Amino acid sequence: MKKNIGVIGLWHLGCVIAASWSKLNYRVYGVDFDASRITRLQQGIPPIYEPMLETEIKRGISSNKLSFSTELETLRSCDYVFLAYDTPVGDNDTSDTSILENSVIRVRNILKNGSILIISSQSPVGFCTHLREELAKINKTLDLAYSPENLRLGAALECYMTPGRIILGANSVQAEKKCRQLFQEITDNIISMNLESAELVKHGINSFLATSIVFANSLSDICESHSAKIDDVIKGMRSDPRIGEKAYLTPGIGFSGGTLGRDLMILSRREHAHRMGSNLFGYVLDLNKKRINEIISKIKTALGEIEGARIGILGLTYKPGTSTLRRSLPMEIAGRLVQERAMVSAYDPKADYEELGAAPAFQVVKNIRETAKDSDLLVLLTEWEEFKQFDWSSIKKEMRRLIFFDTKNCLDEDQMKKIGFHYISLGRG
Repeated sequence: MKKNIGVIGLWHLGCVIAASWSKLNYRVYGVDFDASRITRLQQGIPPIYEPMLETEIKRGISSNKLSFSTELETLRSCDYVFLAYDTPVGDNDTSDTSILENSVIRVRNILKNGSILIISSQSPVGFCTHLREELAKINKTLDLAYSPENLRLGAALECYMTPGRIILGANSVQAEKKCRQLFQEITDNIISMNLESAELVKHGINSFLATSIVFANSLSDICESHSAKIDDVIKGMRSDPRIGEKAYLTPGIGFSGGTLGRDLMILSRREHAHRMGSNLFGYVLDLNKKRINEIISKIKTALGEIEGARIGILGLTYKPGTSTLRRSLPMEIAGRLVQERAMVSAYDPKADYEELGAAPAFQVVKNIRETAKDSDLLVLLTEWEEFKQFDWSSIKKEMRRLIFFDTKNCLDEDQMKKIGFHYISLGRG
């Protein structure tokens, strides 16, 4: 007989976890303290766009495998409870773990004997051991494991259901055994370790990816000053098996969203606290923050003067396949251009402007054509498929000046120049 599963925290991560385990025919109880969010989820409406997520939530509800509530009491029958809040990240890239600790303190009085709390929220190294101690203060039969999320916005369900591997952190044999039994429903490739090691795996992966992004951006700048082509350079690098085809080496506007910056900040602080004599992770973070200045500088060079220019922005979410604008670099770039007194209009296929809490400082338009109307420059900041497939020759007459800045190098350079655009990309000599 399959066990009951609970999920606490129902934004992106929690909704994906809940929908996935209900699809595997587990009875899943989702809990969040935001009453309006629960009301919408009970209607099958997730709080964030993710391909197929709404479909899977509605399927779970209709099959009676998935339900949502604001009451922790609904978790009394659960054998496993996932703590799945998307850990808030402040503007200074620090994590606010209070929501995780408060949830553990509240739920520890409800969990039945022998149940396992699985932390999937982002956790700074050492924090899970602290949470485990908090559980034990009330009930020594409870235990805790850490399995860091491995999702990609825009492909989250697929990532969760078919992972290449699962990292499992546990400080007891029993907790490791119980979690392994559960996760084997998804994959046999489960890599077990203690809690602190699992936390550091997550920090290490994200910091490595962040460093790769900063590296690619710096390399592309050198390409521009030496008539080299970043596309060819990266192709050659990826041909080396020590680097590989999937290496994170695409130049752009830098990383955003908070996740990578948070893990760099955690490791930077550990370096500083233990007087390790280096600050590699902090240096990478600083370089990324300066990247926005490079992008603004390139826009100014292309236009001659930003003040008074009409600039159309294509894409505001920090990556394609999501609706979230939280910690989005495209939003920061749009804001900087407004500060420089440009007249900015922007279009994004899925952006959720309600997240902002107030109207943006620029004009939001409904499609590409409106973005291009009377513009001096179009800037592509998020590589949505709609932009890749669009017939750019169809909006030539809409624009005041035919200048196009593709910060993602996702369009065909020769084709855009053939249309008549002054086409600007990154790292192409």
